[in-house]
This record gives sequence, structure tokens and C-alpha cells, in this order.
Amino acid sequence: MLLGALGDIHGAFADARRIIERHPDVPAWLCVGDIATDDGEYESLGAPVYWIHGNNDNFDAIAANALPPDLLHIRNATAVEVDALCVAGLGGTFAPTWYETAPGALPHPVKGTARATAQADKRRHFVREDVEACLRLRGVDIFLTHEAAKPFRAFANDRGPDAGKEQVNVVLRAMQPRLHLFGHHHRFSEQQREGVRSVGLDLVSRSYVLIDTRTLDYEHRLL
Repeated sequence: MLLGALGDIHGAFADARRIIERHPDVPAWLCVGDIATDDGEYESLGAPVYWIHGNNDNFDAIAANALPPDLLHIRNATAVEVDALCVAGLGGTFAPTWYETAPGALPHPVKGTARATAQADKRRHFVREDVEACLRLRGVDIFLTHEAAKPFRAFANDRGPDAGKEQVNVVLRAMQPRLHLFGHHHRFSEQQREGVRSVGLDLVSRSYVLIDTRTLDYEHRLL
């Protein structure tokens, strides 16, 4: 059996549907966040998609569960069963200013435009409470994060400053999932972090991954 995995979508719903339509034998898909358009809109993708939020999603829609029925949001530090696999996630990005804040206390002011409101919404960040709850999870097959583990160079050929986050390393070290998938940096990459295979997913408009549910071996496919 196969499971599909999509990187950041950023409103490229037609591309995501095109991928999913290619593989009618794939019963479910995973996504590492940033599904919404700049206006915070979501569309059905034609198959169940289990996803964590990124830093550019509509957090009011997520909180109200005002989403298409096939977009199944995984809350931080929550494990769900997807095709007999245990999948858990840590959505959002790291911001040191907000890291010690309780999740329910993260501010989300309304601004003049949907884009400005999204940028001001601090629910886009994970906090210490989320990380500590992830540390208690065991038996996870696939762990989804939006951020990368350290070290991670955001540009091709391992160029640029280290954009990885130590909090992801800490969770990988404790959890030891069979596979780690992340997004945010919009390029496909393969590395080993804390003894775990760690795969960065590209924009959905460029590529995706198919995963063997028995072995968790994966194949990178171009759109």
C-alpha cells in the first residue's frame, strides 16, 4: 500500500488535485502545512489529506473547523491513525519571542486585509507546551513538522545559514519516529537527523513523495 505526501501548497489547489488524481490507488495523503491561499481560502483536494498547519494558514478556519471535509487537520502533539500508521505533528514555526506563551494566549489581532491578519496571527508559531507534549508521544511512525531540524541550509547545495530548529531535534531524539517529513523551505532534501530519516518536501507545484506503508521507503516524484 502507498501513502502520499505533499509539501507546501500555498493555494496551488489545481496542482495538488492533479497529483492526487494521478494516484487513485493512494487512499490518503499527508501535508506539512501552508495549504491556504494568501486570502486564507481552502478547497477540497479530492482525497483525505491529513495535515499540520504551517505559518501561512487560516487559523480562524482551523479553530472553527470551517474546512473542506477532506482536509483533516492534525493538532500539535496529537497522534492519528492514517492507513494503519501512527502519524503525529508539530505545526507552525519557531519564534523565540512567543515560545514561552501558552497556546491559548497567542494573540491574533484582526488587521485591514486577510494577508495582514494572517501575518499578525501568532497562532502560526509552536510553543514550549507543544514541544513538551510531543516529547511524550511514542510509537509514532511518521512525524510531520513545518520547520526543519538542525542543521538545515535553506538553499540548494547546502548553502546559506542554518535554518533548522533545535526543538525539532529534541523531539526527534526522544520520539524516534520511523520517518520525519517537513516543509517550509520549498525544496526537496534528504538527511539523517538524530538517527531518523528526515525528508524536506518541495512545493506541491514542483514535486511530491509516495511512501510504502510497510517499509516507509519513499519515492520522490516530479509534477
